[in-house]
Amino acid sequence: MSDRLTIALDAMGGDHAPRMVLRGANLARKRHPQVQFLVFGREQDVHPYLAKMKKLRQVTTLVHCEDVVSDSEKPSTALRNGRNSSMRQAIQAVRDGKADGVVSAGNTGALMAMSKMLMKMLPGIDRPAIASFFPTQVGESVMLDLGANVQCDAQNLVDFAIMGNAFSRTVLGTMEPSYGLLNVGAEERKGHEALWEARDRLNEIKLPGRFHGFIEGDDIAKGTVDVIVTDGFTGNVALKAAEGTAKLIGSYLKSTFKSSIFAQLGYLLARRAMQKLRKRTDPRRYNGAMFLGLNGIAVKSHGGTDPVGFANAIGVAVDLARGGFLERIRADLGQLDRAVGASRNGTSGAQAAAG
Repeated sequence: MSDRLTIALDAMGGDHAPRMVLRGANLARKRHPQVQFLVFGREQDVHPYLAKMKKLRQVTTLVHCEDVVSDSEKPSTALRNGRNSSMRQAIQAVRDGKADGVVSAGNTGALMAMSKMLMKMLPGIDRPAIASFFPTQVGESVMLDLGANVQCDAQNLVDFAIMGNAFSRTVLGTMEPSYGLLNVGAEERKGHEALWEARDRLNEIKLPGRFHGFIEGDDIAKGTVDVIVTDGFTGNVALKAAEGTAKLIGSYLKSTFKSSIFAQLGYLLARRAMQKLRKRTDPRRYNGAMFLGLNGIAVKSHGGTDPVGFANAIGVAVDLARGGFLERIRADLGQLDRAVGASRNGTSGAQAAAG
């Protein structure tokens, strides 16, 4: 793989586009000097910002797209009417081999629908999943699915485990990741049949790392496993609950330190520690959700992020492309196929992997 990478950017997606997108790309350029950009958007809106960034201009090609997918647009409408939109043209650049990945802060449903239609799915994967980072007591973990699939069967959960495992190895550099199925209890017969069946299959296929089995909700923040696998309904609820809890704690701390002159003095004494805490829990650090299962790299940035957060989302796309993420998933799926074939022939998954 060449050191040079090209990332396609939807310049019109996000609450503060295109200014935020261009400033984020400029930050990413400094962190990843090997990256070039294909920027898709309305030239009259994008060019004034790009013109002020000389070094970014040198590594950027601007492609004019008159149409924009709005945040309120239904995915079906975007598919039908958005052929010339900045979002679709950016995705198409990946499909056509002109870019190694696409990043957008635009409409999530439209981005997923367009990416699935244009890039198609990886062979052996039925549904895409949304994966992102989660801060824990011991570092960071990966959780999926975060909302793409409300209902999942056992095979979907196994696919998510395979993809999350590869994601952890590629982006977080965890060469032997631990992974587990989120459940209402760790006991063997807790939960429903799809979870039991997924557990049994994951015990058979020997992915890199260690399969932990079932984990509970409090294991997420503990960092019990590196990869948390669940359906989109549960994952999205867990994500929003964690975000709400973080905001609640932040508001409590803010009001506490303002409650008296002594509390304000205490804040001054603890300011460095508070700055470290704020940095550790900064949501911009974890910006950049990957659509896993597609035959291409598509990263969704939070729509309300700032340039720092968008630069981090670009960084996720760069890491995935540079780390050979898709090739790793294909290899793991091949191992799953061998394990399934072996079980049908009366051979154990371990013997199949050894063979």
